Amino acid sequence: MRIAPFLLAILLMPVAAAEPADPYRWLEEVAGEKQLEWVRSRNAEAVAALAEGDGFATLERRLLAILDSDDKIPFIRKIGGRYYNFWRDAAHPRGLWRRTTLAEYRGAEPAWETVLDLDALAESEGENWVWHGARVLEPEGRLCLISLSRGGADADVVREFDLETKQFVADGFTLPEAKSRVAWRNRDSLFVATDFGPGSLTASGYPRTVREWTRGEALADAPLIYEGQPDDMSVGAWHDPTPGFERDVVFRQVTFWTSELFLRRDGKLLKIAKPADAEASIHREWLFLELRSPWEVGGTTYPAGSLLATDLERFLAGERSFDILFEPGPRTSLAGYAPTRNHVLLTTLDNVRSRLFVLTHRDGSWQREPLPGVPAVATASVSAVDDLESDDYFLTTATPLEPTTFLMGTLRPDGSGADPAVLKRSPAFFEAKGLAVTQHEATSADGTRIPYFQIGPADLPADGSTPTLLYGYGGFEIPLVPSYAAVTGAAWLERGHVHVIANIRGGGEFGPAWHQAALKEKRPRAYEDFAAVAEDLIARQVTSPERLGIKGGSNGGLLVGNMYARRPELFAAVVCQVPLLDMRRFNTLLAGASWMGEYGNPDLPEEWAFIKAFSPYHMIDPARDYPPLLLTTSTRDDRVHPAHARKMAARLLEFGKRVLSYENIEGGHGGAADNKQRAFMDALAWTFLEQKLAR
Repeated sequence: MRIAPFLLAILLMPVAAAEPADPYRWLEEVAGEKQLEWVRSRNAEAVAALAEGDGFATLERRLLAILDSDDKIPFIRKIGGRYYNFWRDAAHPRGLWRRTTLAEYRGAEPAWETVLDLDALAESEGENWVWHGARVLEPEGRLCLISLSRGGADADVVREFDLETKQFVADGFTLPEAKSRVAWRNRDSLFVATDFGPGSLTASGYPRTVREWTRGEALADAPLIYEGQPDDMSVGAWHDPTPGFERDVVFRQVTFWTSELFLRRDGKLLKIAKPADAEASIHREWLFLELRSPWEVGGTTYPAGSLLATDLERFLAGERSFDILFEPGPRTSLAGYAPTRNHVLLTTLDNVRSRLFVLTHRDGSWQREPLPGVPAVATASVSAVDDLESDDYFLTTATPLEPTTFLMGTLRPDGSGADPAVLKRSPAFFEAKGLAVTQHEATSADGTRIPYFQIGPADLPADGSTPTLLYGYGGFEIPLVPSYAAVTGAAWLERGHVHVIANIRGGGEFGPAWHQAALKEKRPRAYEDFAAVAEDLIARQVTSPERLGIKGGSNGGLLVGNMYARRPELFAAVVCQVPLLDMRRFNTLLAGASWMGEYGNPDLPEEWAFIKAFSPYHMIDPARDYPPLLLTTSTRDDRVHPAHARKMAARLLEFGKRVLSYENIEGGHGGAADNKQRAFMDALAWTFLEQKLAR
């Protein structure tokens, strides 16, 4: 019998080996009574083990005092002629949105005007509102769209608010709870990407249609502007209100690392012809492109990690001439850029140390000058105060041992400027005397040099006796830079312990190539890097396996989960927070499908073959010894499903391993909805580490 070619192809397709049935899949139901009863039992065990002593209560109070301190810097945002701040303290656990003038803010005790009291709103409406920010109608600066989350989830409700009357607008724009993307088009219309019902969301749970919603019109009647594909990550649109450059922009996020950008002109979408994996942005007459891979265009090859600029209209007309605003080196990378009205503020990393510059286009070329006022050794970030109107900027600097300083400066037309003025300085929240910050390098399995920062006693005994916490992330091109961490200092460094930050591959410390070196099937490189740092700490006798702990959250939770499963002999304690752990089903749980560009697709047999090798839930061996593990997550985390932590805890308990699990009923992906919850969750982790490493 002859088999038709298409049937033969189907028969010959690779078939994944049958996976054993998952006995804990029932824990994926987030809010079922049976599931929550299991959660409460695990919580009670964790509280009994960690939170019932006087030491825990003392630490929790200390951490809460830091989080609630009136001496924290109230960072501000300019809206119209006033400066706004969102503030939480002991009297306002959910927070106040408030405002003042710049002159008042410069003073020691600014007079604040309350715009919205979230505690009062939550009480009056019987909802656990968590602030998710406000989108202001520019340049008018009066109307805004306030986003409020129930319990800290990513999904939120959106309501129109009047900044002059300080009231929600009666019959104003209102969106029900969803993972919406919404932006002002003008005073009477919005671009809305939200849940419009069946078929309107992507496989990742984000919107796949954009509509223009006119005031007074039913949301369901808003006309369609753009529709993505079901397997896309998300779509959205916004309006650029820059005077003289007003335009509508539509974007399509195809995967985490690929996207499309369109200009909407005369009712039609004009696609920006860029590489799929390049990030594009538009400011005034300029098109900026941040490259993730080399791009050959117009007879020139531009390297990955470069930032390019060109005149937008000439580009649309077919011209392909670019200025290189930044070109990476072996140990330098682009951390970000922020246009002001007439300049571009460039933040770079040089061997994981911040270097900031001002770029100015004059006389037909871009001139580059160092940004004044940036300390030689510090982590720094910069942002425009108001890129529509001014060349003012905010600058924030800190080191692991020197508290944050918040400054404001103004650039002259040529890009120069006086040193920025200090607006606020944070007080020291822990005793740093006798501590030092040093940078070191470990050699990974393939010979790559992996930098790491060590913060701890300057006169550290070289006998391996010091309790040490190693922290890492290693994913999504996110760099880890050393900054002032008050809670870490108070809970850990003050006790004479060591904190280490590992700059492993998968992050963005050295640009796209550093990230791509640990992408998909290369993911184990990140874990080899992290193990190399641990081994270097032990070889240098900073610590020993009996005194070395690790901590990570989200993708960092996947990192420490792999360390737990792969190299348990290196560690005496593991703290794994809001983690990914079941990589067989991650793409089916909440927003997980959006991360297949990072990890791969476990539904494809050829990709599950390598993903399985970094799926901690599938790597646990009941016959192997493992260090004590603390898992924490949140019921309201609608980004990384709490079942990752739940199922891992259940499996380890079945195998008789040392595991504690605590799930905050609120909190979202951040793990906590307010400062009190944050202090409690942090105190659990630090108490666990102290118990296991400093005994």
